[in-house]
Amino acid sequence: QVQLVESGGGLVQPGGSLRLSCAASGSFFSINAMRWYRQAPGKQRELVAGITSFGRTNYADFVKGRFTISRDNAKNTVYLQMNSLKPEDTAAYYCNADIDRTSYTATLTYWGQGTQVTVSS
Repeated sequence: QVQLVESGGGLVQPGGSLRLSCAASGSFFSINAMRWYRQAPGKQRELVAGITSFGRTNYADFVKGRFTISRDNAKNTVYLQMNSLKPEDTAAYYCNADIDRTSYTATLTYWGQGTQVTVSS
């Protein structure tokens, strides 16, 4: 019913850049907050950045000054611009969104399938 489709992952060298995209599709009334998480092998999933429907942003300390989260409400899409990438940024990156299916039902949280980011020389 609701699907989050991610793109933009890949292999880059240290210091390089990538731009991740996540587009919501299906049947829904509105999208509230949108977020990016990441999970490296053998580690817990962690929040990278979030953005509200008003454009207010929050970042994890380990990406401040390097990553930028943004959204295009007309396209139902959230982006993550990643600059100055480090090997420790290597992980599967997941899109997350709080969505109202209708104007009168409770907000539910949905997840994307994940896209791999590998930073290596």
